Amino acid sequence: MSDWLILVDALNDIGQAETPHKVMRVSDYLAHPELFAGRRPYLLNLSRSYSYQSEGYYASLLAEARGHRVSPNVQTIVELSAKGLYAHALPELNVRLAEARAKGAPDAKTLLIAFSKPQVPGYERLAREASDWFRTPALELEFNPKAPHDIVRIRPVPPHKLKDERRKFFLDAMAAYTRGRLSTPKAKAPAKWSLAILVDEKEKMPPSKKPAIKRLIDVAEKMGVEAEVLEPTDLTSLAEFDALFIRATTSIDNFTYRFARRAEQEGMPVIDDTVSMIRCTNKVYLKEILEKAKLPIPKTEIIDEKSNLNDVFDRLGSPVILKMPDGSFGANMVKAKTMEELKAGAKSMFAESALVIAQAFVPTKFDWRIGVLGGKPLFACQYKMARGHWQIVKYGENGKFREGGSATIPIEDAPTAVVDAAVKAARLIGDGLYGVDIKETETGVVVIEINDNPNLELDIEAAVLKDELWRQIITWFANRLERRIGLPS
Repeated sequence: MSDWLILVDALNDIGQAETPHKVMRVSDYLAHPELFAGRRPYLLNLSRSYSYQSEGYYASLLAEARGHRVSPNVQTIVELSAKGLYAHALPELNVRLAEARAKGAPDAKTLLIAFSKPQVPGYERLAREASDWFRTPALELEFNPKAPHDIVRIRPVPPHKLKDERRKFFLDAMAAYTRGRLSTPKAKAPAKWSLAILVDEKEKMPPSKKPAIKRLIDVAEKMGVEAEVLEPTDLTSLAEFDALFIRATTSIDNFTYRFARRAEQEGMPVIDDTVSMIRCTNKVYLKEILEKAKLPIPKTEIIDEKSNLNDVFDRLGSPVILKMPDGSFGANMVKAKTMEELKAGAKSMFAESALVIAQAFVPTKFDWRIGVLGGKPLFACQYKMARGHWQIVKYGENGKFREGGSATIPIEDAPTAVVDAAVKAARLIGDGLYGVDIKETETGVVVIEINDNPNLELDIEAAVLKDELWRQIITWFANRLERRIGLPS
């Protein structure tokens, strides 16, 4: 997939015989932008110095201006220039260091990391996370010789200073990294953009199943966008792409947030962005912003362990729905009809969260799901309740579940009040892709939830639009990429 270019200060820093990829002096790269017309190479900047306003610094700075992908980027260069700028990463990395030594990793004064691999076995997780924080071809961690042996310094290492076994380790790691990201060339025009699609093969209820992902990739290819699936362990490869589309269930405490954060650091357009994740995954926040915007929601209260539950039924009616702030797919919810059920459900939830949502029950045969992309309505679905159940998904034992049916209609045929409420709600979150859940009642519509990671399946959400759904999503990414480099979208 990638057009690799190795930048060095002197041609003997990395000899052309040591790599199948083009080796170029940094000074030539800076002086001859015309050599890259129509190309978007991936640069490994192996300059001897990244100091401010050095040629190595400008190589990464101009690479970004030219729309080239580069490692390290300027943000990483700046952060590694002073301990005060990378200190935010040390607590997490020191935990990984302690874990490695507790599991028998050998003592070491320093650790060389090349392309997320450690030279000393036993430090693999530390190496991956250090590379996640600071995407640099070669890093060296220096440890305190005295207990608790924390990291005292992180610095990039230029290849001309690597000798003997250290140099061989670096070259082998570079070869494995670049070889692993190359694919067999195809007889077709080069793609204008590249899109990473993050999935989790182990997920039981992913937001898009394999057929939908395959169709997305096929449509993207026809639009001149090269799309490729990434897995949770592929964070170090993310920077080779121009944009990120997350198709795994998002959470601020799992890999999806780390991918989104890294994409934003690289200046990539991303669905879902970290702000949308933070806002949408917490129902307490959603209640506040929906009420502030005067959008209709069910009667809702936020309760804590000090709340008096005795008159909750008087205020909200019976039954009352208790929700964990960060639940998804209707999980972590309790339908309480009695005071005993209410108190038991609340007690269980308070063991995990300081706040719990208590909401009036709004019975309907189905929920509307309106997809909103870039502030405009995209699709309209009816998600029906699971048979004999009050939710769309009925969870059973041993991870089993049963879903209700669905119906998809043209967005222009959906009730105007439903679509308008959904668009207004989504715009409170951001400019990305959202799925807004709405109930339509005799007294009007109520917004139930705003999802940052809506399902997209061929036979449901895409049933009406078909390939146009994927085209609109790809266009969203392309427009933002073109604006980033100053092209009219």
